Amino acid sequence: MENGNIDRFDGLAPALLAWYDAGHRELPWRTEPTPYRVWISEIMLQQTRVEAVKPYFARFIDALPDVYTLANVENERLMKLWEGLGYYSRARNLKAAAERVVRVFAGAIPASREDLLTLPGIGSYTAGAISAFAYNEREPAVDGNVLRVLARLRADDRDVLDPHTKTAVEEELRPYIPEDRPGDFGQAMIEIGAVVCTPKSPRCSECPLRGLCRAHALGAEGSYPVRIKKTPHRTEERTVLVVVSDRSLAICRRPDAGLLAGLWELPNVEGYLSPDEATAYVRREMHLEPLRIEETSPAKHVFTHITWEMRGYRIRVAEPETDVSPFVFADRGTLSRRYAIPTAFAAFLKAL
Repeated sequence: MENGNIDRFDGLAPALLAWYDAGHRELPWRTEPTPYRVWISEIMLQQTRVEAVKPYFARFIDALPDVYTLANVENERLMKLWEGLGYYSRARNLKAAAERVVRVFAGAIPASREDLLTLPGIGSYTAGAISAFAYNEREPAVDGNVLRVLARLRADDRDVLDPHTKTAVEEELRPYIPEDRPGDFGQAMIEIGAVVCTPKSPRCSECPLRGLCRAHALGAEGSYPVRIKKTPHRTEERTVLVVVSDRSLAICRRPDAGLLAGLWELPNVEGYLSPDEATAYVRREMHLEPLRIEETSPAKHVFTHITWEMRGYRIRVAEPETDVSPFVFADRGTLSRRYAIPTAFAAFLKAL
């Protein structure tokens, strides 16, 4: 085990910053790194690729340009702006954090890690990123990219999925953050992990740190970082019902806790229903008489710890006179403007 040897950090900052200065990606949150823009970008970038985030970031900042507009936005509007990014609890936490910033910090996003950690949805990495990138504080911003780079640099065999490892690495890295450019150093660490020291097939010949890298010297780049998975991934079978009339589509809201909490969805049940069982469900739960039923194409959606294997039916019914709780019947225009439907159901919306 080499994790006690922090000498691999010696020489890290000069080599890394020279490489970063020679050419790095121009990203909208880097060119104007205000605390608000850095915060929004970092939350969006969780579990989402940079190129996918760019248009969402631009749209979000245009609609909600500051912490006050975010704190006061209606939930439906917020979810519509977030639609397609997934992990919707991130958006709910953004609003809750904005409300706290307005209430406790007079609308100014705090600079200190300690204060940032009191905000909903902000963990150790995001707190470090805001503090370093927006305020140029000497705080470590250690995400998966940085953990990978440092694990290879030192041939560190600690489990990077263990929160204790991340905490330890943050403290080990802190003394090596340059006083004059802490923000650029943090961005450079993330950048090199994203574009050079990648999870698979790292581009070692282009890496400015290859002379410092113990894993490279051992020819063992693929052995690091070490990950010991503890949560098994499971598959769940579901039946999705696209219940339509001439003018509207049936949707319902998910529970306030758990997967996709509080979002709107198409009616669905666990397990695979036969056509007779699907029409019986519509009669029993929605108090509607099916006029025609046809099977849709199947679909699959992968979440972090679960995969939905879905079959579906498009069921035409007479125009409902009233909503039947918990179901709401939305016309096509209102559906696209107001309701945020998770991408898990995107394939079935094509059946409209």
